[in-house]
Amino acid sequence: MRVNHVGEVCAQALYEAQALGTPDPRLREAFAEAAREETDHLAWTGQRIAELGGRASLLNPLWYCGAFAVGLLAARMGDRVSLGFMAETERQVEQHLQGHLDRLPPADQASRAVVEQMRLDEIHHGQAAAALGGVELPLPARLAMRAAARLMTTTAHYI
Repeated sequence: MRVNHVGEVCAQALYEAQALGTPDPRLREAFAEAAREETDHLAWTGQRIAELGGRASLLNPLWYCGAFAVGLLAARMGDRVSLGFMAETERQVEQHLQGHLDRLPPADQASRAVVEQMRLDEIHHGQAAAALGGVELPLPARLAMRAAARLMTTTAHYI
């Protein structure tokens, strides 16, 4: 659950930065709304970590700052690319969450409920970004995103 919590820290930072970086008020609100929903996910995963007797990642401030910088970079590339980045992020997160659901014990209904609701919300965010005009990112960008996510999830598992 700590890895999922870090993912929500990063998503919140990404979307807050993208909201700041777009000149379009309609897109600013769309990014801000997604960031607000990620705040809910952050609370749910934080609560579940506490219930399981765990702790959040010690590197959360670093994750937030790094994701905020990436969000600003995405915004600087233009709205269509920024929306494409959001759509791809959510596609990869949805895959991660599905993998987490596949590994969770069936008896852990509390964790399953949190992860499933997050998965559904992430699918919605990705679809909304595509509908707003997001472009598909080139393969090298998608692979770089996957590698960065793998580094983050592996590190967050331990620290």
